Amino acid sequence: MMIHSEDNEICDGCGKSAPLQDMQGNEFCESCGCLARIIQTDPRLLHKICDLLRSDRHGSDRGEQACSAGESLELPDVLDAVRYRTRDRELNTWYVSVSELQGNPVEIFASTAFDRDHHLQSRISNLTTITRLVSLVLRHVFLGEVLSLEKTIKQLHRSSRQKNDLPDMLTRVLSRYARHPEKISDGSEEDDQFL
Repeated sequence: MMIHSEDNEICDGCGKSAPLQDMQGNEFCESCGCLARIIQTDPRLLHKICDLLRSDRHGSDRGEQACSAGESLELPDVLDAVRYRTRDRELNTWYVSVSELQGNPVEIFASTAFDRDHHLQSRISNLTTITRLVSLVLRHVFLGEVLSLEKTIKQLHRSSRQKNDLPDMLTRVLSRYARHPEKISDGSEEDDQFL
């Protein structure tokens, strides 16, 4: 069911100011609404059009994956990964693991042998935050996972190691802008399987 708004507001899709129509809790302009209906009713048509328009200038199929917005890929239970050992400027050893799907990075994790060291807790918390957010972006880029403020806040929330650390502070501030704050800590959202 679509409800048309008389006022010009910001489209959830393109971000332009236009008369909006409500579609499953989102507000779209006429162009984005048309595209959303195609994605809902005939995702194969969208995929076919993307294939026709895709340029092979970059020599990859990333465009094909990005165009299948109506059919985001899911992560399998088992992924190949590459582990890198590196050192920071204070000569602490860190291990960075990159999970790959079809040769593309889709998740990144970092750890240290000294993760129980109180001195490193703040750094580990910040590093966890960075890797969770980068993984969220990688899944968006390579798998077409839809990003949302709630998913971003949930990853910040999960990164926190103690009250008032940086991820906890960011979670509290950004939660004020969330449309559905109950999805952040109740664990009911689909992305619970990730990270």
